[in-house]
Amino acid sequence: MLTPDPTPVEDMELPESADSIGMEFKLIPAGTFTMGDASGDDDETPHEVTLTKPFKMGVHEVTQAQYEQVMGVNPSEYKGANNPVEMVSWEDAVEFCRRLSELPAEKAAGNVYRLPTEAEWEYACRAGTTTKFSFGDDESDFGEYGWYRENSGRTTHPVGSKLPNAWGLYDMHGNVWEWCQDWYGDYPSGSVTDPSGATSSSFRVDRGGGWVNAADRCRSAGRSRNSPSDRYYSLGFRVVRSSGK
Repeated sequence: MLTPDPTPVEDMELPESADSIGMEFKLIPAGTFTMGDASGDDDETPHEVTLTKPFKMGVHEVTQAQYEQVMGVNPSEYKGANNPVEMVSWEDAVEFCRRLSELPAEKAAGNVYRLPTEAEWEYACRAGTTTKFSFGDDESDFGEYGWYRENSGRTTHPVGSKLPNAWGLYDMHGNVWEWCQDWYGDYPSGSVTDPSGATSSSFRVDRGGGWVNAADRCRSAGRSRNSPSDRYYSLGFRVVRSSGK
């Protein structure tokens, strides 16, 4: 079940916007969907989620150039200005959001940046679909939409170099895993509204799979977890702009 908008997904053009450092965003509509995957692990228990407010999701994973512009450093193992930043912890990603929000142009515009919740991430990834991937169930199509173990050459690649999902978001499957806002925990058994994850844990959620993974690890419902201070060469993030003009 997924009811983001009465307009058919294939006919819906989501509004775009950009910020002062060139990050692009899509306005994702509020809606209700089934989060999780019955064929996945026990911690992917399908359950109904309602997101009551639209949100602006980053079209791309944060690039190394964007990260360096805000943070003054580029910690990435696989260098490339337009490649996704990696070797960043959850704490680093949160600090990036804080500093980006404090830039004069962003403060003047009333923009505030944060990591997506896990529910927002999966909803945006699915883009109106209920299949294994946002492009369907056939793993043989994966190479058109993402970088993963079979086609990556064991490195990251420039963001946006594969096809986007139906809502215009790139690299939701593969390239790098993406930190989410939530603590990692078991899913609820019933319907929830605007969930924000477990109240406490030793781990934060990451989503989407990376260049090092097989296709199955990059499913729309696939989950992973890491300590907030962990840094890996296949782990980056994208951001949500939660307010602004």
